[in-house]
Amino acid sequence: MTESYGRRFGKRLRVENAPAMVTRALRNADMAVTEVRCDNPPLEMTGAFQREDAFVITLHLRDRPNREYWEDGRRALVCNFRAGDICLYDLKRNPAALLDKPYHTLFFYLPRVALDTIADEANVPRIRDLSCKPGAAVNDATISSLGSLLLPALRHPDQANRLFVDHVLLAVGVHIAQTYGGMRPVSRLVRGGLAPWQERRAKDMIAANLDGVPVKELARECGLSSAHFSRAFRRSVGVAPHNWLIEQRIVLSKKKLRDDRLSLTDVAAECGFSDHAHFTRHFVRIAGVTPSAWRRALKE
Repeated sequence: MTESYGRRFGKRLRVENAPAMVTRALRNADMAVTEVRCDNPPLEMTGAFQREDAFVITLHLRDRPNREYWEDGRRALVCNFRAGDICLYDLKRNPAALLDKPYHTLFFYLPRVALDTIADEANVPRIRDLSCKPGAAVNDATISSLGSLLLPALRHPDQANRLFVDHVLLAVGVHIAQTYGGMRPVSRLVRGGLAPWQERRAKDMIAANLDGVPVKELARECGLSSAHFSRAFRRSVGVAPHNWLIEQRIVLSKKKLRDDRLSLTDVAAECGFSDHAHFTRHFVRIAGVTPSAWRRALKE
């Protein structure tokens, strides 16, 4: 898995060696960091990234003046980066840049499901978007400091403390969620929402029964009427119970798509979808690409 992230970013940035580290500190979500350095750029555009519901945060470790940036094939802006600046990219927008100057950059991979999990574990509403101008330089001392802590681990992975790496990457995710996603810890319950124990119980039941759980059963476990439970779940989680169920099916399907022995129809059935078309429709809506495209990207 670690090597696949390194190959993925190395290929897009036209370099052969791109050390990476992955954390699974979050339930059902991978986060990763990749170091990419190039002293002799190829004078061409970066390769296309797989479109998906995920963000990439870059930390520039050297100055990069007049960096030219594109989104969805259109030139978006030219920006000067200083060492220590960061930039946020939405992988649904097909970000690209011109590789015309030497660069040394850390790439933090932060999928939507990781942001959702961070919000869920903090018992706060889920984040809808990150507030930052795409492609623009931002001075963020926290990410700069956290990134510097990871450099020794990336260069000497055999000596790296995995627990330390997990905590640093998790700190990056939480900082992004709070600073650019507007996530705020709450000292009281979300008005009209579920109590923490009710939310945990409902999510545990849904996650354990991906074929589906009747709302009335979830409501009964929480001591609420079906209508009250549905409203409170949406208020606390940000989506309806059925939508959260679909999201968990997609999380499971991504794990199963790594197994080439399973056909897409098999994956659909094992994840609780009625058929291949049903699976594909929801996968595209949540991940931004088809299951087959997502599987192919794993091998690149």
